[in-house]
Amino acid sequence: MLNILPYVPRTITVHMGLPDQWAENVTVSFPDYVKNVASSEIYPTWEPAAIRANILAIISFALNRVYTEFYPSRGYNFQITSTTQYDQKFIRGRNIFENISQMVDEIFNDYIRRQGFVEPLAAKFCNGTTSTCDGLSQWGSQELAQEGANSMEILRHYYGDNIELVVDAPIQDLTDSYPGTPLRLGAVGRDVVIVQAMLNRISQNYPAIPKISPATGVFGEDTRSAVTTFQRIFNLTPDGIVGKATWYKLVYIHSGILQLAELVSQGQTFVTVQYQFPGPLEEGDSGPEVGILQYMLALLAQFDNSLSPIATDGEFGPATTQAVRTYQQLVGLTPDGYVDETTWNSIYGNFALADYFLRRDTVRAQSLGEDALPVMAEDWPDGGAERWGDTPRMGQYQGRPLELGQMDGQNGQRGVKV
Repeated sequence: MLNILPYVPRTITVHMGLPDQWAENVTVSFPDYVKNVASSEIYPTWEPAAIRANILAIISFALNRVYTEFYPSRGYNFQITSTTQYDQKFIRGRNIFENISQMVDEIFNDYIRRQGFVEPLAAKFCNGTTSTCDGLSQWGSQELAQEGANSMEILRHYYGDNIELVVDAPIQDLTDSYPGTPLRLGAVGRDVVIVQAMLNRISQNYPAIPKISPATGVFGEDTRSAVTTFQRIFNLTPDGIVGKATWYKLVYIHSGILQLAELVSQGQTFVTVQYQFPGPLEEGDSGPEVGILQYMLALLAQFDNSLSPIATDGEFGPATTQAVRTYQQLVGLTPDGYVDETTWNSIYGNFALADYFLRRDTVRAQSLGEDALPVMAEDWPDGGAERWGDTPRMGQYQGRPLELGQMDGQNGQRGVKV
C-alpha cells in the first residue's frame, strides 16, 4: 500500500454478498476471478478491442481494491465483494467463455493508471443502457470498437487522455501492508517512512497533527507525537505506538483523503525522503543512523554486484566498513570506510535515485497487436528492440542495467546520475 509498487495477487478473496451482510468468502486465483467477472459482465461475441478494454477495466478496478486495502482497512477479511452495488459481478461456478479466458491469460497482469500516479485506476463501468456512470460504458465500448477504435482508444475515451498502460506487473502472494509488529520509538526503516508519509499528508486536512520534518525513516519523538495526536483524533488508544489498528486507520484515512479508490482521485505519488546527514559514522557506532546507512547500501547492492548485501542491524561492524569502502572506491572517494558528510550525501544521492527507479515501474508496453501502446517509450541513442526486455523482480526492465555512475534520461538526453 501507499508507496510500494502495485502487484497482482496470486489469489483474491471475494465476499459473496454486501460488505456488512453475512455471506461466504470465496478465494480464487486472480486470473480466474477476472475471467468470471468478464464472462458475467460482457458478451464473448463483442469485438476483441471492446473485450480487451473491458477486461483491463475489470483488472484495474480489482487491483485498486487490493492496493488501497479498501476492505481490510475497514476491518473486513476479504478484498472485494460479488455485488455490482459496490464492486463487480462475480458468480460462483459460472461457465467461462473460451475467448475471454484466452485474453485474460494474456493480460491479467496489465492494468491502467493515471500518468504520474501509482495506484491502479479505480476503473468504474456500467452497461450504458439500463445504467450510466462516469466511467466506461460497456455497450458504448462495443460501438467504438465496431467503429475501429482499439482498446486504449476506448479506455481513453471514457477515462481521459492521461491514462497509461502498465504491462507485466509483478505477481506475488497477497500480503497485508501492516509490517506484522508494532512500530514504536526507536524503530527505523521503510515502514516508518510509510507512517511518516501518511501522517504528513493527513495533517494537511487535520492541522492539529504535527508535521514530521524531515521524514527520515527514524521513529523519533516527533513521529511519536504525530502518532499520538492522530490516535486521539480518531478515538484510538493514544500510546504513540503504531499497532495494527492504528496502521489500518492511517491507511483508511489516507486513502479517503486522496480518494484513491475513486475514479476522480488526487492520486498516490512516489514519496521522496530526505535522509539528512546525522554526523560522522565509523566502525563501532550503532543506532538508527547506522541502520539507515545500511539500508541505503543494501538497496544499492541490488544495482551493482560489486556491493555485497549487508544486514540492517544498526551495528557498524566490519561488514559495513567493507561495504562503505567498496562504495567509496566505486565513486572515486577515499576508501577509508569512514562516513563523513561527503560520503553520506553521495550514498544518499545514489540511493534516492536507485530507490525511485526501483519503485516507479516505468511503463514500457510490449506488443499488444493492434492495441500496441508504447507508453513513455523513448528513442534511445542505442535504440532497438532490447528496450522491451524481461520483467525483473520489481517493476519493468528499464532497457539496460542500472549501475552506479550511469547517466540516463528521456529522449536520449543523458542527465540523471544513478
